[in-house]
Parts: sequence; structure tokens; C-alpha cells
Amino acid sequence: MKVVLFCGGLGMRMRSGPESLPKPMMTIGARPVLWHIMKYYAHFGHTDFILALGHGANAVKDYFLNYSETHSNDFVLSKGCRNLELLSTDVSEWRITFVDTGVSTAIGERLRRVRRFLEDDDVFLANYGDVLTDAPMDHIVEDFLATDDVGSLLAVDPQDSFHVVRIASDGHLTGIEPVADMEMRINGGYFVLRQGIFDYLEEGDDLVMDGCVRAARDGRFRAVRYDGFWAPMDTLKERSALEDMDRRGARPWAVWEHPAGLLPARRQEDLPPRDVPALDPADPPDAVPSLGLPVVGLPAVAP
Repeated sequence: MKVVLFCGGLGMRMRSGPESLPKPMMTIGARPVLWHIMKYYAHFGHTDFILALGHGANAVKDYFLNYSETHSNDFVLSKGCRNLELLSTDVSEWRITFVDTGVSTAIGERLRRVRRFLEDDDVFLANYGDVLTDAPMDHIVEDFLATDDVGSLLAVDPQDSFHVVRIASDGHLTGIEPVADMEMRINGGYFVLRQGIFDYLEEGDDLVMDGCVRAARDGRFRAVRYDGFWAPMDTLKERSALEDMDRRGARPWAVWEHPAGLLPARRQEDLPPRDVPALDPADPPDAVPSLGLPVVGLPAVAP
């Protein structure tokens, strides 16, 4: 199953100057976050990648054209350092298609511009290129295939720590509530899509606010609730937190490092700081048995 990775964002909140790297190329440890995401998908057998490039396209291309497996794998040197034997490999099974999709292009249009590389795949995966998770993608895909929907997205708890302020019409404060305590979910950036999603995308569209919303109106888009590890890398603060986790060996997103079906026990301090609200008993009961994750259709959107 092919994986489309959107790699063209400017990453304004991460930039230190006009020539900064594209956000997916910002590193966690020795490798870019893009590499960590690709390793995640490869763990589940998805090794055919399509990189929808934009800002900093040459940085992405050059990284893989000059890729060194020795940076993340053990190896043996012999014969006066003339013979290199890798003891493991990262990318030997990967197939990567690099497609320039424009610097300022909306994500839905980026997807449209790589469609010609997806024509043999009725179902494919897509990702923002800057978010990490340990969600069981194999089960998510399996359950999606049992539906006739055109797409699904991972729905996660908000990571932000701000408070929602409620104000009466006369200006008096009526309530303050931490966003983490509210019964709400945000788009986690992990998509399973069918070719039918293109029926909901027009030239220049955004994938979520145009394509997904239109599909939701027709009852053909789903959201997978996930309460496990999920972390974005939108800001320098978030990157710093992930780098700290990586240094301590607390890498829940590195599912390829764990025995099949097992994830290491995580200490509370290894998780992003947030309060996780309990699920509302009134939530739809159509849970996925293999995951224990409720899967709900996106709410209807008024035309």
C-alpha cells in the first residue's frame, strides 16, 4: 500500500531564518522526523513512499541521494576500511517517488498532483510528515477495508494547554475550561484514503477542510479515536520535547524497535503533558474490537 507524505510545508513556527529546512527534515536524534514516520509505516509493511515536495524540496532529495545507513545501523569495517558490512538496514526495501508539487500548494492539491502515481491503488495512506504516533496502523487499515468510506483520519486529544473562556453578552466571565478537559478531538494527521476521495477534491482544495468535509456531508468519512501516544512537531518546544524523549530512550513512536504486538510500558513523564478526558458514555458504541478504539463517522456538516 502506497504512502503519500506531504513534505512541502514552510514550518514558519520552526524556522530560524529564510533558508531553514522544511519541517519534515527537522531532526529527532540523528534522523529527520520524516525518516521516523517512514520507519513507522515500513514496520507495518508499507514501503512504497510518494513524497509530495514543496518548500525545501532539494533538501529532501539531497538527504536521500546522500543517505548513509551507517548513521543508524551497526556495521563492520574490514580489509583496511575498504569493506563495509552492514549488520542491519533501514531503506533497502524502500521505494521513494519524489514529486515537486509547488511551494504554496494546498494539501488537497498536492494530493491531486501525485494522483497519477496512485492509480493502481484503490486504498492508500497519507500523512502530514510532522506527527508521530504508536497507533496500530495494521488494525486501522484492516477495519477501514471493511467499510465503503472514502477515508478516515486519526482523531486524538488536543495537545494545547490553553483555556477556553466563556463570556456572557454583557461581557461578564461565565466560565474557564482547560481545552484538555473538553470532549473534543483534533485531526492527528494519519489518513487512510480511497480513490473516491478525489471525487471530493477540486483544484486548489485543502484535503481536510474541503475534501474531508464534503465526504463527511455524504456520510463517507470516518474518524478513529486514539488515546495512545501521539505528538506533533509544529514548534521548537515540541521538537525539544521529542528530542529529550529520544535522548532518554523513551521512543514510543519507534514501533520497529519493539517485539511484535508489544510496546514498552510508558511512564507518565514519557507522555506529552496533557489531561486525557474520559470517553463520554454517550459516544457511539461502534468500537473496533481488535483495537478497543471507537470509530465514529465525522459529524454531518451543514451545507
